[in-house]
Amino acid sequence: MSITVTTWYLEQTSPEDLRPSPAPGGDLRIERAGVPSPEFSRFLYTAVGGDLCWVDRLGLTYAQWREILERPGAETWVAYVQGTPAGYVELKPHDPDGGVVEIIYFGLLPAFRGRGIGGHLLSYGTARAWDLADRWPGRTPTKRVVLNTCSLDGEHAMTNYRRRGFRLYDTRTAEQPEVQTPGAWPGAGDREGGTREVGTGA
Repeated sequence: MSITVTTWYLEQTSPEDLRPSPAPGGDLRIERAGVPSPEFSRFLYTAVGGDLCWVDRLGLTYAQWREILERPGAETWVAYVQGTPAGYVELKPHDPDGGVVEIIYFGLLPAFRGRGIGGHLLSYGTARAWDLADRWPGRTPTKRVVLNTCSLDGEHAMTNYRRRGFRLYDTRTAEQPEVQTPGAWPGAGDREGGTREVGTGA
């Protein structure tokens, strides 16, 4: 069985496009995962994207995960609330090095949605996309930050992106197979208080 999926492509073309969201109160910090770890990245991917139809990486081998994470310029920034992972942003520079950085994955674990964390995490991750070349000597300074979201993502995803200053530059519609949303485990996204909010896939 297939379903119709609409994908929206958004961009910023200047650091001045970013409209940051203030940090929510409480014990929230955002740190870069400095050691490539397929185990940790796969945990984030399944925990955040399980109820948002993120399935494209589920079949990757350990070696394929390492290849993605060790690509020069690739970065994962993780939000922690009281020491617990709450969400993440994964950045992917486009090659050949032309100054384009993609926010390839972004979202929150279900238990942390609806707390005002998503806007701040997206703001922080976008800022890190803009200054990525500062941490990777020899890379071209970022000229454009891109991401995409689709009709399977959370209902507030597009609103969050637009509020942060992203602009629509393309829309595509296609048929794709309907898939189950496995979550971190079956039903994980349907726990008390769990709602779809934000997420972007590649």
